[in-house]
Amino acid sequence: MEIIKHDININFVGRRKLALIFSLLLIVAGMVSLIIKGGPDYGIDFSGGTLIQIKFAEATNAVEIKKALKDMELKGLVVQKFDEDSLEFLLRAQDTSSELEGLGQKIGAHLQTSYGEGAVEIRRVEMVGPQVGKDLRKKGLMAIVFAMVGVLIYVTIRFEFRFAVGAIVALIHDVLITLGVFSLFNKEIDLPIIAAFLAIVGYSLNDTIIVYDRIRENSGSKNKEEFPVIVNSSINETLSRTILTSGTTLLVVLALFLFGGGVIHNFAFALLIGIGVGTYSSIFVASPVLLVWDDLKARRHAAGEKNS
Repeated sequence: MEIIKHDININFVGRRKLALIFSLLLIVAGMVSLIIKGGPDYGIDFSGGTLIQIKFAEATNAVEIKKALKDMELKGLVVQKFDEDSLEFLLRAQDTSSELEGLGQKIGAHLQTSYGEGAVEIRRVEMVGPQVGKDLRKKGLMAIVFAMVGVLIYVTIRFEFRFAVGAIVALIHDVLITLGVFSLFNKEIDLPIIAAFLAIVGYSLNDTIIVYDRIRENSGSKNKEEFPVIVNSSINETLSRTILTSGTTLLVVLALFLFGGGVIHNFAFALLIGIGVGTYSSIFVASPVLLVWDDLKARRHAAGEKNS
């Protein structure tokens, strides 16, 4: 199936400077947000503490819940609605592991006193010690780093080192923008989000490899043409496939985001942003890096001839 004519010739290469400015604005906005907030907003998995999901029989709000739990003096208590249309709330507390035992039951008892017997149902209790959270955070970061190194080795073996550099730059670009968007929208980073980041790395790489494969193929059959022309024509030739693949994937992820419920909401949100940015980067980041590499190589060669 082809939804775009095979002979289309959009000047993607000619717009690479505008794309660079756009990418830098997104990355800088995200980084500024992270700096202002003192880093990512880590979930219970990484920061340690307890998370309790509670369902109420009648409508209430975070202020009333905090008022009901005021006597417990819970450290760092955060109350947020689980889903806009539900009566469920998530409670997060930063108490140490020694204080977590039986905390769910104690909170339930306090809420029963304020809301009445049978008006509160404890749906879920998760507890992570601070040391375990720190260890998980380190392992999550290392998983992303090892994935990047694996990509560098794989693309170098399959293509050339310059292609591997382009792929890595595009992947770092995708992860930084997704992380920045999470900070801007006050989303938490937990283990499912790390899994989403790894999925983004895989998806973005797949898109980039398709374009790179066509560039290598056209470099052999159209070697009389200038390299920027080859890169641009390769992007255009794979554009139909890129739009179809990314479009259908985004529809599935969008359905998860809208109808999947609060448990996977942030995971679907990360994929939604990551897949969109990954598709963009395979066109406007990974391929233009090859042109920058080619220009630098030509300048070094020209400088070498001049000196000799």
